[in-house]
Amino acid sequence: MEQDTIAGIASGMGGGIGIIRISGREALRIAGEVFCTKKYSEDIPKWKSLWDRNFFKKKKSHTIHYGFIMNDDGSVLDEVMVLLMKSPKSYTCEDVVEIDSHGGPYLIQKILKLLIHHGARLAEPGEFTKRAFLNGRIDLAQAEAVMKLISSKNEFALDSAVKQLEGRVSKYIERIRQEILHNMGYIEAALDDPEHYDLSGFSDKLHGMLQEEIKCLQELLDHFENGRMKSEGINTVIVGKPNAGKSSLMNLLLDEERAIVTNIAGTTRDILEETVQIGNIVLNLVDTAGIHDTDDFVEHLGVEKAMEYLGQADFIIYVVDASVSLDQADDKIISLLSGKSGVILLNKSDLESALNIESLKKKIDWDCISFSNRRGTGLEKLEKYITDSFLHGDISYNDQIYLTSVRHREAVEDAVVSLEQVIETIHAGMPEDFFMVDLMDAYQKLGLINGDTASEDLVNKIFKEFCMGK
Repeated sequence: MEQDTIAGIASGMGGGIGIIRISGREALRIAGEVFCTKKYSEDIPKWKSLWDRNFFKKKKSHTIHYGFIMNDDGSVLDEVMVLLMKSPKSYTCEDVVEIDSHGGPYLIQKILKLLIHHGARLAEPGEFTKRAFLNGRIDLAQAEAVMKLISSKNEFALDSAVKQLEGRVSKYIERIRQEILHNMGYIEAALDDPEHYDLSGFSDKLHGMLQEEIKCLQELLDHFENGRMKSEGINTVIVGKPNAGKSSLMNLLLDEERAIVTNIAGTTRDILEETVQIGNIVLNLVDTAGIHDTDDFVEHLGVEKAMEYLGQADFIIYVVDASVSLDQADDKIISLLSGKSGVILLNKSDLESALNIESLKKKIDWDCISFSNRRGTGLEKLEKYITDSFLHGDISYNDQIYLTSVRHREAVEDAVVSLEQVIETIHAGMPEDFFMVDLMDAYQKLGLINGDTASEDLVNKIFKEFCMGK
């Protein structure tokens, strides 16, 4: 497959400029067969004889050329700028040509079809980055960072993706892998040549090393959830009784009339999901049906969905109607919130309060914010509470490395289990050759992160999640 020359659209549709990328051993030839530096108005035989199809083969790498994309009949398709990057100094380490055309979707597709007609193959999702990985320009963790960079929603996500693309995560993991490999090598050497390699006291030294490396890996795991939420957004569920003001709150946070709001209880029967950015925090907002006992079948399904989303929430906004007393529905909701993180929004604070706040605080020890959807008071306080809770005053522009991929977390967790098993083997007083299986397992599990030990199926799965043309 890697011998094929591929072509794909590398820019979003509908912009002022469209980018079509070609990569592979025939990229220069294919580009030369559709590109011309002049408009030839003479008869076809003449301009065909003047056309230099080896134009790009003669030019220096990393140069830009002005000209025209020509149809096979000699008509001009578009006026373009072409970027030339010869192997190995290109994104894929292959010959790469990028055509900057005008950005009309129909026009870009016409140019792409012309390239395919001249011998290119339509690139699969992520295939350009996959070739960069297979050709050794980047490792698998860096390749995954490319998509994180593209999809980043805030400053933290962007900063984390850049660090991963620079190889910070890979270097951190690779240092630990090399330490494990060194110790495995020493054990092998000592077993093969005991006269020159002494294993006395080795178990104690290995024990200390393993404790240090487990600590380093555990630090990554401890920061995972924090990094994931900052990077991908905080799964925030708005919960409460019917007519407490949940949908009005969602509309306020979004600054648009996204949810239907009426005085009729139970208006929201399905789940509404939206994304909103508050400062440097992204909230994946979920507005749920009011939780209460109901004989309405459709509303009951909505309540079940609300309870399901509560179980997946990172943060919960419990909206309470402060103008009425707590009842059994509130007790049911509070029982579902046990052990979770969130804040209580005392809504309708512009009305006379009928709520015993002290009684509420005894039931659930969450902070309370006085709020009024109708007047919009308390919104700034709520937003500040959320940002303070998750940023802790530090967006982490330091050297802290975060794992933001579930795949990476699972690999590290498995490696920690294997290293802890080695420690147990040491405590059991077993011979050094018994350490090898678990040390090798940890080494291979960590190798899944940079792709060193990743299977072809795993690599293919990762790149299929990429967008076209990347």
